Amino acid sequence: MSDKFLYALARPLLFSLEPETAHHLTLPALRCAAHYSLTDIIAKPARDPRTVMGIEFPNPVGMAAGLDKDGAYIDGLAALGFGFIEVGTVTPRAQPGNPLPRMFRLPAAGAVINRMGFNNGGVDAFVANVQASRFYQEKQGVLGLNIGKNADTPIERAAEDYVHCLEKVYPYASYVTVNISSPNTKNLRQLQGASELDALLSQLKSAQRRLADRYGRYVPVTLKIAPDMDAEQVKNVADALLRHRIDGVIGTNTTITRDAVNGMPHGDEAGGLSGKPVFALSNNVIRGLKAELGDALPIIGVGGIFNGADARAKIDAGASLVQLYTGLIYQGPALVRECAEALRAPAATASAHH
Repeated sequence: MSDKFLYALARPLLFSLEPETAHHLTLPALRCAAHYSLTDIIAKPARDPRTVMGIEFPNPVGMAAGLDKDGAYIDGLAALGFGFIEVGTVTPRAQPGNPLPRMFRLPAAGAVINRMGFNNGGVDAFVANVQASRFYQEKQGVLGLNIGKNADTPIERAAEDYVHCLEKVYPYASYVTVNISSPNTKNLRQLQGASELDALLSQLKSAQRRLADRYGRYVPVTLKIAPDMDAEQVKNVADALLRHRIDGVIGTNTTITRDAVNGMPHGDEAGGLSGKPVFALSNNVIRGLKAELGDALPIIGVGGIFNGADARAKIDAGASLVQLYTGLIYQGPALVRECAEALRAPAATASAHH
């Protein structure tokens, strides 16, 4: 029985539940299934390694941050065959996030709107979860740790929160992502502005150098940016990334635009819109980044990948790796393999036929 068929059976049940309830059921169930090797029925992608930021990724398809904010379900996610897993966003102190309900499905648009607001148990609990995972203990793969700022930290002191989290997660991360693009933390996107971004990146870069010395290991830092930027803003971000020698960039987070969902049920809910409506927006930002950055630093493409062709379009736009989130909710775990197969290096495909 295929994993696609099984998910087709499970999806109506999951979609009959309130989205956050479904979320809180699925992840523990996945963790439990992985623990008892029940996830072995999921066909995993063949190895297709890519070296990006000096890290070898077993395949180019990753899990985006936001699904597992506390790093509590790493082993369950690892069972789905991802080439890398990114967890978080985590903040220095625990915070509840925004009031419920704060997550809405828009099936007609293949979309989700969320205004979770960095709900998480704080960075110390997060690090304990990472350390407890078999994935981390047995060095099974690539783990990205995604950091943010607390909602009540004034924006002019945001860098302190990011540096604090960077110091805490550094020893356990394959790479660290700096999330300045969630629309659900007041004023957070201000950090994408030229002077704010310069100040933030310069502090993070000096902390990274200090930590690399302390641990004798260089952990790359990536920046996650929004899809709602014009060409000028994308150019400014690219310039800052180059100037501060940041290791990579993730394009993109969710959008605050609503053109694609106007008039739909939940279409006017506040928050970040993800899924199909973000696909073209994120590809535009990726193309803009690629034009400015060339091969100086890699781009991880995320936003609206629902099939192998979508994943390929992100690579064609200039990404080196891709990440899934909303597509996984709609399409199920088979999407990981479908995307990995669509991105398989040509040589690997040829040898597979002999």
